[in-house]
Amino acid sequence: MTPNPTAPADALRGAGLRVTAARVAILETVRAGDHLGVEAITEGTRGRVGHVSTQAVYEALHALTAAGLVRRVEPAGGPARFEGRVGDNHHHLVCRRCGAIEDVDCVRGRAPCLDPADDAGFRVDEADVTFWGLCPACRADTSASG
Repeated sequence: MTPNPTAPADALRGAGLRVTAARVAILETVRAGDHLGVEAITEGTRGRVGHVSTQAVYEALHALTAAGLVRRVEPAGGPARFEGRVGDNHHHLVCRRCGAIEDVDCVRGRAPCLDPADDAGFRVDEADVTFWGLCPACRADTSASG
């Protein structure tokens, strides 16, 4: 994960969002984690500030995503996950078995990383690619079981 040097409170202010202890804690939790689900974010936030409702976490994640401070990753068939790596148009590897997610840097280093065969008149500014397979741990487990 690429660290984000902007302090959470400054990032919130810069995005025009109200700075609250819960929002700061949620942003810190997302930045410290690795493609976290809402439950893990809620637990991490509670560990930082005490009680916060799951609904408040959902609302804050919606605002943080809309402001571009976090990225929502939605692998097909799985729950939404959130990450603090934003603005670089990277892609993801997703394990079909355990759901582990890993970042994959852009092939060309800037958006869009890929060009469609036919852009249908669109001006393409981003590519969102998900590679599917088995992570090393699940591959090892498959090999060991037969």
